[in-house]
Amino acid sequence: MTVQPDLTFIKYLKSAGGDTLKKCYQCATCSVRCPLSTDEKPFPRKEMIWSQWGMKDKLLADPDVFLCHQCGDCTTYCPRGAKPGEVLGAIRAYAYTHFGWPSGLAKLASSAKGLPILIGIPVVVIFIMWLISGAMHIPTKEQFADHGYQQFFGTWDFKWYAKNIFFIVLIMVPSLGLAIVSLFMGLSKLWRQMAANAGIKSEFRPSVPQFISQFLWPSLVEIIGHKRFKECGTNHDRTRGHLPLMLAFIGLFIVTCWSLFKNDILGLFWPSLHGPLPLYDPFKILANVSAIALLFGIYVLWTNRSKAETEGTSSRTFYDWFLIWMIMAVGVTGFGAQIIRWINIPSLGYLVYFMHLVSVMMLFLYLPYTKFAHIAYRTTAMAFERYRESAFGKPIIE
Repeated sequence: MTVQPDLTFIKYLKSAGGDTLKKCYQCATCSVRCPLSTDEKPFPRKEMIWSQWGMKDKLLADPDVFLCHQCGDCTTYCPRGAKPGEVLGAIRAYAYTHFGWPSGLAKLASSAKGLPILIGIPVVVIFIMWLISGAMHIPTKEQFADHGYQQFFGTWDFKWYAKNIFFIVLIMVPSLGLAIVSLFMGLSKLWRQMAANAGIKSEFRPSVPQFISQFLWPSLVEIIGHKRFKECGTNHDRTRGHLPLMLAFIGLFIVTCWSLFKNDILGLFWPSLHGPLPLYDPFKILANVSAIALLFGIYVLWTNRSKAETEGTSSRTFYDWFLIWMIMAVGVTGFGAQIIRWINIPSLGYLVYFMHLVSVMMLFLYLPYTKFAHIAYRTTAMAFERYRESAFGKPIIE
């Protein structure tokens, strides 16, 4: 077999955290220590070989790259300091840009050089929407106490649909919609490449119910239970941050769905429902508990990442920190906006709420191109792992 190394790809890996790649001399210590490695899949040794050889296409079609939980065991025990975990992280970062659509936005989100534009896009969009809405005023303390941020984009006499809700939907739904389309395109391409690389015939196509029940659902259950995270040794503490963060997003998703249902459907018949939830409301309690869990989880991940960089086991990269910054911004501005409303300072509250909307839009819009995408890519890889075992008549992993 003739190997045509992609030198640009190797250069990218070295710049994105895999700068120790060439130190690897194939001793296989990483595969021995990795709890995910098997005799049939010497992970991550084979990925290190392919990376050194610049075999980009091979790596981008390798589900094992996305199955890695970056526990750090391979890096800790590597006698050469090659940091396989960091190399695999760099490969994933490249994959999110490679599979991302539109490509211009994906490339913009891959480097700190694009940060001013990444922040500027939602700032400009939300500010323009604020101007268009005609809500160019700061409420009085009485108005702020009664309505909170429910009139950030103003109000109108049309009782069936709140103006504030209309503009938030107009901003957030297209942002999330673009992310979903991009993820669908990227994951579809990834699946086709993984299937071709595994030699699975196109005739093997399970039905949608079969795919969900046998491949997708068990993968989601395993992810929620953090089964593989708990097998990590060096960075076992990551579970303490990752699990509450995941549960926080689930809780906030439930609250958001209820808010949309309350305002957009029930509010059509009972306009009085348009307004801030009281503190004793069950969904308000869930929202605050989720917000605290989010802040705690991201704090743990922040401190763990900083500690790893200080100890030299991890490299400082934009790819790793961009998502941490965004989630921290969402949590701090969201919780801060609520506290400022209690204190009743309208001008400061509106400014913090504006920043909250910016951070939420960034989280939605850049989801497919940041480390946040690992939620979708890892789930897809885990489902494919089961699909591959089934295709070759082997027992599905439990």
